[in-house]
Amino acid sequence: MKKQRGVSLSGLLIICVILIGIALLGFKLFPPYTEYLSIKKTINEIARNPDIRTPREVNEAFERRSAIDNFTAIRGTDLEVSKQGDRLSIGAAWSVKVPLFYNVSACIDFDVRSQ
Repeated sequence: MKKQRGVSLSGLLIICVILIGIALLGFKLFPPYTEYLSIKKTINEIARNPDIRTPREVNEAFERRSAIDNFTAIRGTDLEVSKQGDRLSIGAAWSVKVPLFYNVSACIDFDVRSQ
């Protein structure tokens, strides 16, 4: 007589619950990370632009891009702008609190510096 092999129904249900939990967590954390990547791209593009030379121009350029790309995490006034040699160094740091369920939240800290 052959021995049965495979996943039982209870094992399948446990695996499904774990996968669904991971998927829900991913859906909650995806928007802040996409916003972070957009802000990082914008800051790097502004830092490379030779027409932008002063902190005020940096703030204005970031505000314009913020209106287009709909950034809500930071504003142009939250940017840290300094001059290093002949180029601008732009940075920003912020935290996002994402409610997961009940009174459990995930706090994500982001830090962006121009390259």
